[in-house]
Amino acid sequence: MSAETRRLVAILAADIAGYSRLMAADEPGTLARLKKIRTDSVEPTVTSFGGSVVGSAGDSLLVEFASVVKAVDCAVTIQTALAAANAELTDDQRMEFRIGVNLGDVIADGGTIYGDGVNIAARLEKLAEPGGVCIAGSVYDQIKGKLPFACIDLGEQKMHNIPQPVRAYRVERPHDASLANALPLPDKPSIAVLPFQNMGGDKDQDYFSDGITEDIITGLSKLHWIFVIARNSTFAYKGKSPDIRTVGRELGVHYVLEGSVRKSGEQLRITAQLIDATTGAHVWAERYDRAIADIFAVQDEITERVIGALEPQLYAAENRRFQKKATESLDAWGCVMRAMPYVWTWAAADNEAGVRLLERACTIDPAYARATGLLGWTYAARAHLGVADPAEMLAKALSLAERAMDQDNSDAWAHLAAGYVHMVARQFQPAIDQLGEAIDRNPSFAIAHMVMGSTYGYGGMPDEGIRHVEIAMRLSPRDSIQSANLSTIGTCHFIAGRYTEAVDYQRRAVQLRPHFGTAWRSLVAAAGLAGDLALAASALASASRLQPNLTLAWVEAHHPIVQPEDRARYIEGLRRAGLH
Repeated sequence: MSAETRRLVAILAADIAGYSRLMAADEPGTLARLKKIRTDSVEPTVTSFGGSVVGSAGDSLLVEFASVVKAVDCAVTIQTALAAANAELTDDQRMEFRIGVNLGDVIADGGTIYGDGVNIAARLEKLAEPGGVCIAGSVYDQIKGKLPFACIDLGEQKMHNIPQPVRAYRVERPHDASLANALPLPDKPSIAVLPFQNMGGDKDQDYFSDGITEDIITGLSKLHWIFVIARNSTFAYKGKSPDIRTVGRELGVHYVLEGSVRKSGEQLRITAQLIDATTGAHVWAERYDRAIADIFAVQDEITERVIGALEPQLYAAENRRFQKKATESLDAWGCVMRAMPYVWTWAAADNEAGVRLLERACTIDPAYARATGLLGWTYAARAHLGVADPAEMLAKALSLAERAMDQDNSDAWAHLAAGYVHMVARQFQPAIDQLGEAIDRNPSFAIAHMVMGSTYGYGGMPDEGIRHVEIAMRLSPRDSIQSANLSTIGTCHFIAGRYTEAVDYQRRAVQLRPHFGTAWRSLVAAAGLAGDLALAASALASASRLQPNLTLAWVEAHHPIVQPEDRARYIEGLRRAGLH
């Protein structure tokens, strides 16, 4: 054999623990699962790390890498992904790989490799535990300080037909810790859309890339067969460069969409790529160069392409294309995108900023349903916060919500706004009906579930309220308005008579958002009935500063709690704190 056929490579050898047992129990099922694992997870992962499969007989796999670091990172990634997949299977269905990695000189011939380097990798594989990775000392020397994995020294190992002992190390996979907190994958396609990066350099244009992200999320959320993470959770990653596999574990999704936007004059360049978060492999990528006037068509096209990558058979059968009724006026659209961060804070100053932007959007485009509905929301929030006349604000809010539904009855945001208005007005059943309509139109609508939870809490059904908030938190596990979820759970505990728990949740809510007026108010009532009068008095000072007109009479007349006996307990807590 000529010298040119030799090379120094990292070798990954893998096989399945208990493969013969699995075959004996269910040969067709085992073969089908093995094929799926290889095509859906293992092979894409190998490719993403620059590896080449050089052998795959039976249940075994032989891969070579030019980089030792990438070989070990690939091995750990495969085991992490398979551990997550196995968590959903019964014991007689789980396939657990054992993986060995070695660095050695090999002979290449006929598309595969031979030599002691390969044999040692195979022996290391036998030393690995099911689901584990075992590496040679030569590999350990190369990866020290370069990968975040602890390695346990197993000492010198005598190996069959290998003249000299080989030092071996067991790799401690980080999934042992991270997967303990990882969210399970839903039983349908799941995706998180990360904030598209603004590549134009002008921070004032962030709203533009944020808006594109928002509209893609909304488009995807219209499909009942896709589990879509809410925008408030994905926007927690804005300005960061997270590892996609980590994002997948933290949010509990199979796919992640990321991209960038560059705006130059009247021209627009958008890039987007869909990534399998379980492997880090790219599923699809595209670049769009368009005139800025075509922005909405581009968003539709990106959404279509993502769906096509997720469910090609369904896409081909249905030839589904999303049709939005978003405004054709970019100025109005931009106002709504700028207003979004101010809508969900329940802080008076933010509310005022949101109202100004949304009023401008409605002036520019009076037929823009989302702008109309969100303006109704902000007016209702003013009544909820007690910073304006409740009767006047709720009348305006209800009129706007009804107008938004007339403009686009399919828009989940319009029904959300209507539900919130009815909730603040103590109109329990109409609120439940409209929020149900919002969720029917967008099953992944986290904030609709949160408001539904609040409505049930105020309406005297606290356990049902908590159930909806838990759904909201699952859909948006890293929500930037997590304080609202916490406060809603606190309200439900209060209604259920669990005052200590109510104090805990309301305290956490105001710690996250110090200007959260309604949470401060509820903390006062809960602390008063829990007997912590010092905390109640301190919280009352904050609540009164945020709502100077707060009185017991105001609460009796305008607080959203529906049942008189529940409202009386709330008022008693405030009275004990010193409110008159």
